[in-house]
Amino acid sequence: MRLIYAALPLLFLAGCSSVPAENPTEIPSDRVMAFQEPVQGGGTLYVHRDFGKIGGGCHVALSVDRKPAARIRVGEMVSFQLRPGQHVVGIGIDEQDGGLCSMGRLLREELATVKAGETVRYRIVSEASSGFDIKPDDDR
Repeated sequence: MRLIYAALPLLFLAGCSSVPAENPTEIPSDRVMAFQEPVQGGGTLYVHRDFGKIGGGCHVALSVDRKPAARIRVGEMVSFQLRPGQHVVGIGIDEQDGGLCSMGRLLREELATVKAGETVRYRIVSEASSGFDIKPDDDR
């Protein structure tokens, strides 16, 4: 019986973790703010947001080189055209969201290396233990 009581909270936490979106939909153009023009000799940064219950009703602000780039919801994806080199990819609170969604604290950043003619992939996850994060997506 004690084992059940010990394992039950772990099962609840696992249920709050995000799941990769199998077929993410493209973000509508009115929520994409930058980096859409082709860059000669550049590469592509692809970002998708997992499905998850934590923050599922909220947009997340996505930035590239600390400039607003998009507002993303669960199950969505966006691509950015970037020059080769290192770029800071980040997520934060979307201040355009209303209510509780815009009142929290969130800033996570990763350094992405973009190479000419290649696509670098990242995913936005929401975990019960650590909240939102942005991570390289090596599975695709």
